[in-house]
Amino acid sequence: MTGGRIFFYVQHLLGVGHLQRAARLCRGLTAGGLEVDVISGGVPVPWLELGEAKLFQLPALKVGPDGWYDLRDEGDRPVDDDWKQDRCDRLLGLFAERRPDVLLIEAFPFGRRQMRFELIPLLAAAGTASPRPVVACSVRDILKTDRKPGRAEETAALVAAEFDHVLVHGDPNFARLEETFPAAAIAGKLRYTGIIADRGAGDDAGPRQAGEDEVVVSAGGGAVGERLLNAALGARPMTRFGDAPWRLLCGPNLDEAAFAALSERAADGVAVERYRSDFPALLAHAAVSVSQAGYNTVADILVAGVPAVLVPFAVGGETEQSLRAARLAERGLVEALDEKDLAPESLARAIDAALDAPAPATDINLDGAANSAALIEEWLARGGGAAAISARSA
Repeated sequence: MTGGRIFFYVQHLLGVGHLQRAARLCRGLTAGGLEVDVISGGVPVPWLELGEAKLFQLPALKVGPDGWYDLRDEGDRPVDDDWKQDRCDRLLGLFAERRPDVLLIEAFPFGRRQMRFELIPLLAAAGTASPRPVVACSVRDILKTDRKPGRAEETAALVAAEFDHVLVHGDPNFARLEETFPAAAIAGKLRYTGIIADRGAGDDAGPRQAGEDEVVVSAGGGAVGERLLNAALGARPMTRFGDAPWRLLCGPNLDEAAFAALSERAADGVAVERYRSDFPALLAHAAVSVSQAGYNTVADILVAGVPAVLVPFAVGGETEQSLRAARLAERGLVEALDEKDLAPESLARAIDAALDAPAPATDINLDGAANSAALIEEWLARGGGAAAISARSA
């Protein structure tokens, strides 16, 4: 192994999907012998599993009720320019202190434009560092297609000017970044890794067979999952699983009042919980999975090989989950139900159809974390960051 230190910037604002994917990537990178500093800018998540990576928490940011640019601190107070400058200074101080061989930025510049106030200075600091680290972006395979005019060209120009590589966490035989982003100008920088999945997570169940024969309904982070959870409660008596145990995982971001209402409404045999650290193990033994079509949940479904119903989130111009669900349905791997058609009756039919479908099997590459580690090792072995390693060990 070449070794080397990675400075991995991650910002989650609403749900925890970005952070979860980053955590899985961290576990793969550290297992591959790399040193990883995770710089998290979102609200702290106590159950996060980073492997051997070291966590550095910036003053937390989240979004408020007025949309993606309504930035709030952890106490839900709007942040001003002084607040942003202070956080930027802390980030740059950490970068100077840690002296990384690789600067890895999650999503930006394909997303997280709200963070330009600190990421543009961070890129500038990397560009003038001596020795200069390898600069890479970590991004999922399918992006939102509803962009403002000129936004894609601006993004590509920033990648071309500031980034050495773009780690695309997907299998090009399933979905290519170029299908949802005009990437011709930066095609030479794209490196497909495969989907980032917990390959052995289902083995954690042990003899107790967690989730055996359950219908597991999950809402990801929970910020936009209330409708699906309520439809699932209504669907239960209409399915062949009316007497089977059901488990609703509502997510940490579901409103407390909505969580209480679901708990009160749940019939005998229905468990209502916020979160399970053994979620992949639950799927490995479940009868059916019902969920939205977020990246991490789909990765867990593919690893588990469980019959699945996907109801992709599609409000506000979101297209990413719908495309992912459609691709999987075309391959016969899931039943897909359009969110606009979601009702207890339609969900019940989809659950029974998933059970009747042939056992799902996939050839989609799910080794994204290990492959990312191998790519970074390859960059460092070719000389990127090598001088920094030498200087630090002198």
